[in-house]
Amino acid sequence: VQLQASGGGLVQAGGSLKLSCAASGLTFEDYVIGWFRQAPGKKREGVSCISNNVEVTAYAESVKGRFTISRDNAKNTVYLQMNNLKPEDTAVYYCATFGPCGVTASVPRPDLFDYFGQGTQVTVSS
Repeated sequence: VQLQASGGGLVQAGGSLKLSCAASGLTFEDYVIGWFRQAPGKKREGVSCISNNVEVTAYAESVKGRFTISRDNAKNTVYLQMNNLKPEDTAVYYCATFGPCGVTASVPRPDLFDYFGQGTQVTVSS
């Protein structure tokens, strides 16, 4: 299994970025994908997740109304559109799979996901 996150970068506060998570080595349409982030000195936290059939999505309170998760099963890719970025969104963002979305908690829990890909750095300047 491989998950490759991309699309990070440096942006000013109020700006936008769109992250992509490209998957291979699994039957993509069968699995939940989650986005997580980890800022320096902080624990990894859940940001958003989407179910295999797109019927369920979940967001952390801190990103609701600003971030939108979507997936294209034909391209084995999940996206995270991030608008109105804030300096506190600065972190390494990871995508993960083999975990639940919207079942055990309203926000994806990193301890419940079994596989994390490499991250992409998002830096928001004030």
